[in-house]
Amino acid sequence: MTDVAEAAVRSDARRERGRRTRASILATAVDIASVEGLEGLTIGRLATELGMSKSGLFAHFGSKEELQLATIDAASAIFDELVIEPAGDEAAGLPRLRAYIERFLDHVQEGVFPGGCFFVSAMGELDTHPGPVRDGAMAFSQRWLTLLAEQVAAAQAAGELDPGADAPQIAFELNAYMVLGNMQFVAASDPAALDRVRRAVDARLGALAVQPLLGAHGSDRKRRS
Repeated sequence: MTDVAEAAVRSDARRERGRRTRASILATAVDIASVEGLEGLTIGRLATELGMSKSGLFAHFGSKEELQLATIDAASAIFDELVIEPAGDEAAGLPRLRAYIERFLDHVQEGVFPGGCFFVSAMGELDTHPGPVRDGAMAFSQRWLTLLAEQVAAAQAAGELDPGADAPQIAFELNAYMVLGNMQFVAASDPAALDRVRRAVDARLGALAVQPLLGAHGSDRKRRS
């Protein structure tokens, strides 16, 4: 192997080590932020948790804000992998909408983020703190609402739900059930809170059904006049 080739191999190895180190740092950062908030996620706090020097962390993140934004991106990637992408395998309309909701509830119950849904926590913390970090969390929240609304609209187009209903409003209501269920589950570790979300979703979608709708959890619902 030539000197140039050996240097290239060493450089690639360093980049790969750096990538793995950064991913490990962000995994810890996501866990801390979901419990203590993004404002509590400082270079010093993270260095202590990881047993690293501050200078070592600054090599990966030049500022607190950069660390916060990278943490939001990391949490978004986890949510995409565990909730959004698998649900995308379901047929558009009610099946995908229900899959989004069920996988959301699963990721809360399984403790993927120690503090419950990362983005519910972030939005509650940052709603009165304008800036790039809040904007990043809000962008994800809006994307989630848009995905829900798109599947409500697809169900309407398929003749499954009342075509006269306001799809973004229905998405807002379904998300509100999930947000409250998440908060109650985190506070009490009681799965009943998530079951209440499922029942509320069944009732709301059943009220919109054009034809009798079999609830995802076993009961026939009919659209109310």
